[in-house]
Amino acid sequence: MKKIAVVGTGYVGLVTGTCFAETGNQVVCIDIDESKVERMRNGEVPIFEPNLDVLFERNLRTERLNFTTSLEVGIKDAEIIFLALPTPPGEDGSADLSYILGVAEQLGHLLSDYAVIVDKSTVPVGTADKVREAIAKNARCQFDVVSNPEFLREGFAVSDFMKPDRVVIGASSERARKVMEQLYKPFVRQGNPIIFMDERSAELTKYAANSFLATKITFMNEVANFCELVGADVDKVRIGIGSDDRIGKRFLFPGIGYGGSCFPKDVQALVKSGKEKEFNFRILEAVIDINNDQKKVLLPKVKNYFRGNLTGKKIAIWGLAFKPDTDDIREAPALEIIAYLLKEGAVISSYDPEAMPNVKQRFGDQLEFSGSEYDALHAADALIICTEWGIFRNPDFERMAKVMNDKVIFDGRNLFDVDEMTEKGFYYNSIGRRTIES
Repeated sequence: MKKIAVVGTGYVGLVTGTCFAETGNQVVCIDIDESKVERMRNGEVPIFEPNLDVLFERNLRTERLNFTTSLEVGIKDAEIIFLALPTPPGEDGSADLSYILGVAEQLGHLLSDYAVIVDKSTVPVGTADKVREAIAKNARCQFDVVSNPEFLREGFAVSDFMKPDRVVIGASSERARKVMEQLYKPFVRQGNPIIFMDERSAELTKYAANSFLATKITFMNEVANFCELVGADVDKVRIGIGSDDRIGKRFLFPGIGYGGSCFPKDVQALVKSGKEKEFNFRILEAVIDINNDQKKVLLPKVKNYFRGNLTGKKIAIWGLAFKPDTDDIREAPALEIIAYLLKEGAVISSYDPEAMPNVKQRFGDQLEFSGSEYDALHAADALIICTEWGIFRNPDFERMAKVMNDKVIFDGRNLFDVDEMTEKGFYYNSIGRRTIES
């Protein structure tokens, strides 16, 4: 059993603290938001993440998981202190380290015994050195700083944490390596590796991984757009290249671009880090530009279908989160589509199983938030699918046809079979495949 402090209770911090408590550790999570801390003490999970609520409630009940607003109280007697603080992008795309370095400076005053300080946040190369320097200014005891990037997929974060395909740890101290190895042993009993390296390599590993996946997605979106021009079927191309084990099947599904809290921010930050060293990530610069365009790829199709006039047209939107099984709307393509449609004078009805409260905070009453996917379709002139939630994959098409003004679907996630949509008589426009005229 380890005594662990986790500074920050955002997505990464809360999952990290809860999962470490689940393996028998004593965990204190620290956040400056008094209201949020009080809600968590009372059993409220502030984010939607499948299965997190079960682990959260169990470890709160057994008092292995605790919460405080006091950094001094939270780190008292902690052997390991995780920094899971936000690193939002600045206007130039660089990661803002002010939260991390601010806490690091406070830790220097507060540490009274050896501890391992862990950068869990996604941070630029060299951040561990900066954290070490900030703590050392005022430190009265020995400490080590290590980099331990997270590789959590929203919607699968608990599973990813409890059964990681690898654990990456950047540490230059043998003492810190042993502490971290012991901490993670329960999570890799099936033989998946704990990979040790230096701190800078660990920091770059996270950025490189996310940037590569963003590039893979973007490449497939480019192929899909070209398929539409030449009459090819992107589904067949995807299967053809994904069967090559050098390429693999994952992250080859075309759509309306990536979003979320990681890919956009991390790709931008790596490009910015390169520029600071007078190095241009030309591939990643193209990825950013292409993805921004891809989020809007359905909009000319919608406008052309309505002969250039969307005023008064009722458009239903299925899916608001950037991906299924989360309420996260950061950089979600649906937001771009909503903003455009509102500007063009369309009336919007929407449905998402989890993300509607977050979208309402941004757009207020400018669009309708429906009680179900079918309610959103009532008197709709067209449907746009933005997120591939499971409940959208096998809808009642007869019911859809009855409640919609017209059987028109623009599918940004290629949920339905083209031949099936032909049989059902829908106008069906998707990504990288032939369009079905009704």
